[in-house]
Amino acid sequence: MSLVKKLTLALALPLALLSIWWFASAGSTNFFFPPLSATFGIFDDTWTAEQLRAQVLPSLLRMFAGYTLAVIGGVLLGLLIGTYRSVRATLEPVLEFFRAIPPPVLIPVIMLFLGIDDTMKIVAIAFGSMWPVLLNTVEGVRSVDEVLSDTCRSYRITGLARLRHLVLRSASPQIVAGARQALSIAVILMVISEMFAPSNGLGYKIIEFQRTFALPEMWSGILLLGVIGFLLSLLFRLVENRVLLWYHGLRIAQRRS
Repeated sequence: MSLVKKLTLALALPLALLSIWWFASAGSTNFFFPPLSATFGIFDDTWTAEQLRAQVLPSLLRMFAGYTLAVIGGVLLGLLIGTYRSVRATLEPVLEFFRAIPPPVLIPVIMLFLGIDDTMKIVAIAFGSMWPVLLNTVEGVRSVDEVLSDTCRSYRITGLARLRHLVLRSASPQIVAGARQALSIAVILMVISEMFAPSNGLGYKIIEFQRTFALPEMWSGILLLGVIGFLLSLLFRLVENRVLLWYHGLRIAQRRS
């Protein structure tokens, strides 16, 4: 499939929904649901280059910091739990307990210990985003092919070599799937943490517009957040295609055989 066709398919539904929104809201006199044309009209004045640097850039930096910690921590802990049954049996009840708690609920608790600065927001993002990576890594490690595992054992491939060439390679599709889920959670927690502890950021500006009844500006912030999520998804897909190039090639070869 060509790049142009992929972009067309990816943009078709968002453009169709925006078109419906545009015509459905045209001439709206509802204060809370202004016309989409009014939202687009103030977009440039609201999100200037200075505002993007002051509000959006700090949000993205905190999100990437928390997301990176979540991926690294989830993979390392998942490798440990998935490899050793005794560790899994010991930690599984505790992990299930924390996994069942919605991450936004823990933000006030984290605030009590870490305050309301960037550290709290990064920790909240990292903690809430870690679970998909952790659980997918555990399942990926547990599903390593037994034949390949026995082959490594026969050739005395152990330690880091086995971890790198067998375990991580076999589990990488599920790890990447968990990382994709974690990215959307990180974006959500980025906004929620800024609403709980307002100082700067995209979530802070959206809630400030809402509290001052600047509704077109609020909707412009929501649209900007959607655009950021869409671009992050495209960026992740590019990275995924690069990291899992061997896996996608294997699946294509299997379909053709």
